[in-house]
Amino acid sequence: MTRGGRENLQDDPERKCIVTGEVQPKAGLIRFCLGPEDLIVPDILARLPGRGFYVSADRAAIEKAAKKGLFSRAARQPVKLPDDLADLVETLLLRRVVDLISLARKASGAVMGYEKVKEWLQKDKVRVLLQAADGSERGKTKLRAPDGEGSYIGFLSAEELGLAFGRERAIHAALGAGGLTTRVVEEAARLAGLRGQTVQQDGDEIALKDT
Repeated sequence: MTRGGRENLQDDPERKCIVTGEVQPKAGLIRFCLGPEDLIVPDILARLPGRGFYVSADRAAIEKAAKKGLFSRAARQPVKLPDDLADLVETLLLRRVVDLISLARKASGAVMGYEKVKEWLQKDKVRVLLQAADGSERGKTKLRAPDGEGSYIGFLSAEELGLAFGRERAIHAALGAGGLTTRVVEEAARLAGLRGQTVQQDGDEIALKDT
């Protein structure tokens, strides 16, 4: 599994991290490119033109790249860096995750609320269970995520999860099967890396642990 939490699938395009030197699937990396005035720009969607520089989806790796001048070395020229680059990347990834969950909701591929999530679980419609990190532990244990890799996301706050559903707060949510859900899982894995966390499955219990 990559640092961003993604399985190392052989058919994924691979790139080398400028910090670790490891070659891994692009899904577990953050792409940066050189913008106007030689400013390093996080390219979360990997769509901006120009040569890209890849760093593992890991806060420590991004901070090291900025501190040790590794972007300048990769670009073979002096570059400028935004203040708090790792924080900026985390903010952009959070926005991406929230937007994707919101898109899934609008496509009837996501629900929010204990009763609706429970109903989906009973009907085997849930691909991913989402629960707020700051929600009641007693309440969260009453719902069990389906088996399988990436079937639980539990590090978003209630406020962050609520943004995806147009609410102030949300504790329980669920995603059904589909392409949007796959993208949510991938982006959430990268976001977990920026927050210094990994999603682990331990027997029948799925827990979020600090790295």
